[in-house]
Parts: sequence; structure tokens; C-alpha cells
Amino acid sequence: MSISCPQCAGSMPDTAAYCPGCGRAMRLGGGARSAVGALPETVAGALAYCLLPAILFLLAEPYRKNRFVRFHSFQCLGLCLAGLVVGATLRIVGFVLFFVPALGRLLFLLVSMTVSLALFVIWVVLVVKALQGAMFKLPLVGEFAERQASAG
Repeated sequence: MSISCPQCAGSMPDTAAYCPGCGRAMRLGGGARSAVGALPETVAGALAYCLLPAILFLLAEPYRKNRFVRFHSFQCLGLCLAGLVVGATLRIVGFVLFFVPALGRLLFLLVSMTVSLALFVIWVVLVVKALQGAMFKLPLVGEFAERQASAG
């Protein structure tokens, strides 16, 4: 089976990532394809990584039936929950480390900054992947989100 490029009308296999005629990137299967509500699926999926829109998308009618938006909403909620657990654990470890003179406070600061930066980078990657139309799954949270998105 072949498809044609919308830009140059060249023929190519439906599994092609790029048009051989003009080099335009083609959308691969398994991702977002259409609009849901007033937003394209990719934009709604990316907005779902902000906590309030994620909750609203799970409650609002046109969005809660869309598997792509539901997946990203549940993955956002799972990521926020994981961040809270990691933050609480860091607080407990930090309390213990504050009893170690000088080095304990420095170590706590270094670890907490590294974890915060890692969570931010993960969040940015998830937003970008959602904008690209991909259902990028995190190891534990993604499995949960996929089960919840399929159940709806």
C-alpha cells in the first residue's frame, strides 16, 4: 500500500517516515490524527501535562472519550503523584542529613536540585512527545496511564 505526499504528491510506502521526493516528515501510525473538541489532539495532549487541564480533560465530554488525551492526562496525574512521593522522600532524607554538619546540607541541596531538574526534563520531553503525536510511556506511570486510557 502506498500513500502520496501532500506537498509534492509523490508516491511512497505508507510506512515511510520521510517523503523521498521532497523530504517532508510523514506522521507514523499510533499517534494523534485529528481534532478533539476545539483543539487538535496533539495540543490537547500537551496541555494535559499541566495539572488543571489534565483534570478538566478527564471530566469534559469531548476530551474524556479520546484515548490520546486520556492517556496523557492520566500520565500527568501519575507523574505528579510520583513527584509528590519523591518530594516527600527527599524531605525525610533532608531532615536526617541536616544533622550532618556542613556536608549534609550541601548533599541535600545537590540531590534535591538534581531530582528537580530531572523531573523538569521528563516533563518537557513528555510535552514535546505529545506535541509530536506520540504516546511516549514512562516505565511505571505509563503502564498505569495506558490501562486507564484503554478502560475509558
